[in-house]
Amino acid sequence: MRTMSTKLKVWWAVITVLVLVYALFPVLSILATSFKLPSELDLGRFFPKTWTTTNYEQILTGSAKDLFLPALRNSIGISLIATFVAVVLATLAAYAIARLDFPGKRLVLTTALGVSIFPVISIVTPLFNLWRNIGLYDTWLGLIIPYLSLTLPISIWTLAAFFRQIPWELEQAAQVDGATSWQAFRKAIVPLAAPGVFTTALIAFFIAWNDFVYGISLTSTSAARPVPAALAFFTGASQFEEPTGAISAAAVVVTIPVVILVLLFQRQIVSGLTQGAVKG
Repeated sequence: MRTMSTKLKVWWAVITVLVLVYALFPVLSILATSFKLPSELDLGRFFPKTWTTTNYEQILTGSAKDLFLPALRNSIGISLIATFVAVVLATLAAYAIARLDFPGKRLVLTTALGVSIFPVISIVTPLFNLWRNIGLYDTWLGLIIPYLSLTLPISIWTLAAFFRQIPWELEQAAQVDGATSWQAFRKAIVPLAAPGVFTTALIAFFIAWNDFVYGISLTSTSAARPVPAALAFFTGASQFEEPTGAISAAAVVVTIPVVILVLLFQRQIVSGLTQGAVKG
């Protein structure tokens, strides 16, 4: 196997550092802004002159808590439910696509891909009118159903790739030993596809967690409004004060769960993505 020269290693290290700086600079900027006083926002300084937790106190215990905390609860609940439903449905659909031969199988995959690339903004208005008429507007269910249109297609495509990697003989052997089709699927196939299911669940959760268009268009109160939409309603202590610091603090808080999940399960994520990408 050919090894890289020292010069090439240096170039790759420089490129890696540049990419990291480019990717992390906005995050670091938001983090620094979240610790600034309102009077320091227009001074042109990257880091705050006086570090303060005022913005965090405002969204957690202060004037903005009635807007932020219910939205945080809504985001957690809606995203978890949408992820669970999407993964369960996608697991069954992907298994059928990977294992069974039935008319229209390619059409299902093509339709799922078409739905995933369909502009969300183009269906918000019809959904808004429909939800208002049937009573789903400003409800958890009114967001969970549209979120499935975002999470199901990518989940089906990802899991179908995993199921294709699992040898068909394992399921046949389980059935020879007396297992039913459902038992073979549940006890032999699903455990082997666990890395893919886990990776798919994380991807689906991130998609639902970060949605803004549905959240801002299909809600009107704190009953179901998620955090990305709630940030648009933040206001300063007065009409002359910008809520930039509070918005930055809220953005940092809602980013923490995503960062923790990625750090804790990065091995599973990498394992799941690589197993689904390589055909055995």
